[in-house]
Amino acid sequence: MSFTVAIVGRPNVGKSPLFNRLVGRRVALVHDQPGVTRDRREGEARLGDLDFTVIDTAGFEQAGAETLPGRMRAQTETAIEQADAVFVVMDARAGVLPDDRAFASLVRKSGKPAVLVVNKMEGRAGESGRLEAYSLGLGEPIPLSAEHNEGLPDLYDALREALPEKTAEAIERADDDGPHPIRVAIVGRPNAGKSTLINRLIGEERLLTSPEAGTTRDSIAVDLEWHGHHFRLHDTAGLRRRSRIDEKIEKLSVGETLNAVRFAEVVVVLLDVDNAFEEQDQKIADLIESEGRAVVIGINKWDLKDRNPGDISKLREKAREKLMQLPDVPLVAVSALTGEGLDRLMQAIIDAHAVWNRRIPTSALNRWFEDATSAHPPPAVSGRRLRLNYITQVTSRPPTFVVFCTRADAVPDAYKRYLVNSLREAFELPGTPIRLMLREKANPYEGKARRKH
Repeated sequence: MSFTVAIVGRPNVGKSPLFNRLVGRRVALVHDQPGVTRDRREGEARLGDLDFTVIDTAGFEQAGAETLPGRMRAQTETAIEQADAVFVVMDARAGVLPDDRAFASLVRKSGKPAVLVVNKMEGRAGESGRLEAYSLGLGEPIPLSAEHNEGLPDLYDALREALPEKTAEAIERADDDGPHPIRVAIVGRPNAGKSTLINRLIGEERLLTSPEAGTTRDSIAVDLEWHGHHFRLHDTAGLRRRSRIDEKIEKLSVGETLNAVRFAEVVVVLLDVDNAFEEQDQKIADLIESEGRAVVIGINKWDLKDRNPGDISKLREKAREKLMQLPDVPLVAVSALTGEGLDRLMQAIIDAHAVWNRRIPTSALNRWFEDATSAHPPPAVSGRRLRLNYITQVTSRPPTFVVFCTRADAVPDAYKRYLVNSLREAFELPGTPIRLMLREKANPYEGKARRKH
């Protein structure tokens, strides 16, 4: 194995489920009762294209060295010492507790690169805990649900940032040398031409194709170099309506497709020109938006269409109408059979990847924010004015922003949509999902007795 990662945190935050998820099987015992794990356990982990050793540890308590809790603490400290990097896990729903601060302090003193993992983020209940996690001083909190297999692509990116040299070496060994490729998933309904498209791009019949829908079952990855850019393309099984999925194998294939989307950086949604933007296409777009991936729409079989002036403009207008969750998403007409439009498609992927990674300077962001809120102030709710103080970008991939304000729960959804649309227009963020969260500023007078006159 190329490097080692230790998983640490207080009891019952989900360290063992994360360990099991990384090693790909149920090795560590998982139970709601805290303290089930006592010894440190090692396993061979895989995250994306990274292979490494992972160590599961006990959640320690402050106790004497000769006691059982004391020996458990020693095991954890040894694991940190042996590791190249540390995943510090906390429970998003419980928020930051004193033991979380103790682990953060221990890891900071070790000097080892740390990734702060905020687990149990399924749903929205853990969002306040994720924002609170910044106070631990371990950098950007990575939202995760180990139990539901959500957030692993973000964990992959954070691990690469924490150990740039070791992870790059691991990928070079796995990929027979070469720079980090842009991970692209090609998705769509059955028989949209996904395998044909990849075969045309790589210049060989690498993937089996057939007029019969459902030929592809596994998620197949192939490498591509295009004009000096490196890509890893994932062909996927066609996504049909759930009511039409009967065979167990097809259900597994759909699961592989969903995993390909979650690990992708850019997703190309390939549509058939004769029946583009049907209900299932919209559901696929909803899935990709919810996963926060960059998106490009490919309109395939363009060679079979009787073309008229303005056809592309009409398709873009239809995309704006049908895919309202992805305004101005890049759209390219292609023919996987003849190769027409493939250069434009690859450039659109590169451009979408750049937008997805974009960071906006705080000064420019707040100049826009002041203009946007002055031009269209937030409405009064129940006769009380809402105050929006300032905004900051907390992460990219996708661009994610936090607005600090009063009465966050009272800000109407329509006003949040206004801010997102204005952000998208002002900073040229077409198509990519944008996350906007509201957080209330702490009241400095809360809890203080009022002065009597």
